[in-house]
Amino acid sequence: MDKMIVKTHPKINISLDVLSKRTDGYHELKMIMQSLAICDLVSIELTNSGEIEVGTNVKYLPNDKSNIAYKAAALFIDYFNIKNTGVKIFIEKNIPVAAGMAGGSSNAAGVLNALNQMTGINCDLKTLMEIGVKAGADVPYCIYGKTALAEGIGEILTPVKQFPETVICLAKPDVSVSTAEVFKSLDAKKLTEHPDTKGIIEAIENGDIYSVSRRMYNVLETVTAKKYPIINELKGIMLDNGALGTLMTGSGPTVFGLFEDEKQAQNASEELKKHVSYTCVTKTLV
Repeated sequence: MDKMIVKTHPKINISLDVLSKRTDGYHELKMIMQSLAICDLVSIELTNSGEIEVGTNVKYLPNDKSNIAYKAAALFIDYFNIKNTGVKIFIEKNIPVAAGMAGGSSNAAGVLNALNQMTGINCDLKTLMEIGVKAGADVPYCIYGKTALAEGIGEILTPVKQFPETVICLAKPDVSVSTAEVFKSLDAKKLTEHPDTKGIIEAIENGDIYSVSRRMYNVLETVTAKKYPIINELKGIMLDNGALGTLMTGSGPTVFGLFEDEKQAQNASEELKKHVSYTCVTKTLV
């Protein structure tokens, strides 16, 4: 098999907790992650060039070694010492960029999954995730997908019973958020509120999206939403239009809402279009 086209799915954080700052400069995290049905399309082709090439349909994305999909391909080739093989990657972006949704990490995960099959190496999931974390902390989760508890820097994954299919409305403010700056501004010792991670997992396993909606919490909102008031404004619009609950995902700035039906979510999306350039309605991936 010389070519594959794969769908790569983003994530939202149903919860995000920061426990402490580690000696390596990273933070110890505890978060519940969920894949969404929207996706990028990633084309992966094996060549004889010995080079890695990356192209995208978005002009401002890098197509060199700084692209996370490029890094993933290079890591895979190096780990398995594959000789005289090149990789041509083209990414059709539908997931918003720099949105707190791990869109780039999902592309990297798609490249790793594809190369694993195309080369016939077929290594186990654990090995693939160990390669992936070297490209980015969210890559192991994106390789795994579904519903999971993520710990460490995000690479220690525990499966959670599948989240019920739920309508999701997304809205990304027209601001750029640096994940590194958000974590730099956060003092984990001063956090007074933390998500009820255990309670959320129990609610998910019971298929109770109402309890999930009430418990959702992201400690990074204390930094990002404080700096960008529009985040709370978008949450308010979603709640006014019938959302069961809303939250910022990752370090932001994207906000999502859980809805009982698609019509309500579409109405919310129409209202949100007055405030942001990106909004869409999707579902949790089941």
